[in-house]
Amino acid sequence: MFVNTPHPLTCLLVFLAGAAAAFGAATPPAPGWKAGVAKVVITPTEPIWMAGFGSRTKPSEGVRQDLYAKALALQDDAGRSAVIVALDLVGIEREMADAVAAEAQRRHGLTRDRLVLNVSHTHSGPVAGLVVMPLYDLNAEQRAVVQRYTTGLIARILEAIGGALAQLAPARVEFGQGLAGIAVNRRRVRNRSYPGPVDQDVPVLAIRDPAGALRAVAVGYSAHATAMSDYQINGDWPGFAMAEIEQANPGATALFVNGCSADANPLPRRTEELARGYGKILAAAADEVLRGRMTPVTGPLQTAFETVEVPFRTPPTRAELDQRLQDRNPFIRLHAKRLIEEIERKGALPTTYPYPVQVWQFGRSLKLITLGGEVVVDYSLRLKQEHGFDHTWVAGYSNDVLAYIPSRRVLMEGGYEGGESMIYFGRPGPFGAAVEEIIVEKVADLVRRTTVAAPAK
Repeated sequence: MFVNTPHPLTCLLVFLAGAAAAFGAATPPAPGWKAGVAKVVITPTEPIWMAGFGSRTKPSEGVRQDLYAKALALQDDAGRSAVIVALDLVGIEREMADAVAAEAQRRHGLTRDRLVLNVSHTHSGPVAGLVVMPLYDLNAEQRAVVQRYTTGLIARILEAIGGALAQLAPARVEFGQGLAGIAVNRRRVRNRSYPGPVDQDVPVLAIRDPAGALRAVAVGYSAHATAMSDYQINGDWPGFAMAEIEQANPGATALFVNGCSADANPLPRRTEELARGYGKILAAAADEVLRGRMTPVTGPLQTAFETVEVPFRTPPTRAELDQRLQDRNPFIRLHAKRLIEEIERKGALPTTYPYPVQVWQFGRSLKLITLGGEVVVDYSLRLKQEHGFDHTWVAGYSNDVLAYIPSRRVLMEGGYEGGESMIYFGRPGPFGAAVEEIIVEKVADLVRRTTVAAPAK
């Protein structure tokens, strides 16, 4: 009778494999990301004045789609946490952003550089804020509604931030980009001789559990959320896009991160069918990225936030403002009245504005640049050219929607984005010619300060 006896080398290999498996099972997984996500309804519960279009003459008349505050918390392997909040709102002013940030730091130790507040800029959402923009000349009753809503809104944003941090759990973080043909440079509508730059990139940040199931996805795009203009509350095409993504991925939360959308519109527009259609286009573009090969995002997470003073042009004199009080345009009259009140209250008009710039660097794999205001597309294209198209994500409408932010080109061309819009924001006048270079230089400064050194060879 013959017995097959294993070769001694085979026995040794089997033993080593078993020992390695046993050792591996007893060893904790390699350190990595933790992530958490929360989603809170911020739909108004009573008729309220709607934001974005100055032509509206009455409060909202119903709800077509709920609005949300969605928070995504990320924590690197050193325990540093940061949160991005996506809001279905037309804007957020500095005063409200500061109030949210101060309370988030008090409750959670979240420093200002580790909190991004980005708005979708839906023109079908409510007027909100601690300081109501001059565009909205509301009566006492309407202001009371906005105040009630804003108080509840701040509480709900903080609820979302706390909820996301409470849900932190091991996660895989991946990044990829697609394209979508939604944006049209709207300045060419009035002047077809103008160039028509747009940014049609679709940056996608996917958060998966260790087994690969999608938990959250942040999706960016650069176009105004102005496909709808009636009196029904809704998130416009970005809201429909996020609903499409969530329906296709049960259990996952989708966040829209607005880009540099100031001079881009979805065209044509003005119907629900078109708004839903644009939503389907963005959702399909994001789905292509999610189904393709995405790049793992590495740590550590380095963050920076600063304000930089951007100049206004020489402000109007009191005599010029007195003359504007007789203008046929009611918005120009209202703007002049408020600037005169500011002169009487403070003695002079401001000559600069503290502009927020923020950078998050994820190891050497991704940098997120967030800018305040309604930023024109030139900034996105220039910053990606300077810092890398493949791994740079530029988001406007973050932390303070103070005004339109023109590039030097748009400033020189003039028009609505170049300076005319400043009356609706209550600013003393257009920005000075140095605005673009000041912002771009501050971005470069923060990028340098947060850059993670390459590993030694």
